[in-house]
Amino acid sequence: MIETVVVATDGSASVERAVSVALDLADRFEATVHALYVVDEDDIAEESVDQREEAREALTDRGDDSLAAVRERAGREVVTEVRVGRPADEICTYADESDADVVAMGTRGRHGEYRFLLGSVAEAVVDSCPVPVLTVRQLASA
Repeated sequence: MIETVVVATDGSASVERAVSVALDLADRFEATVHALYVVDEDDIAEESVDQREEAREALTDRGDDSLAAVRERAGREVVTEVRVGRPADEICTYADESDADVVAMGTRGRHGEYRFLLGSVAEAVVDSCPVPVLTVRQLASA
């Protein structure tokens, strides 16, 4: 039985299919949906000291927009949170704290000799998450 589905989003087009799959899974099991956006602390650290707070605010705003898009697509209540840290670590911690039954997330679709590789965040989550992880690859555009 699936009662809680966590979907990790970065607001990119490559995660749209993962959001759809997560919402469909939650609907089928009448599960609670949690959407999580993680501001990568490394992105903030790359900025000059003077611009770090501005960068944090801009990235947090992007996260809020990404989560609003998930809520809109869901058409129902979605628990949302923006966190700052290392994305894989934060996703795993959130899954544990929210008693998630599954985490859904997108992968960067790799081609050619790299087709068996997941994105680095997805791979780290698969390797260390305390609950099952459903990775969803974006379909190629027609």
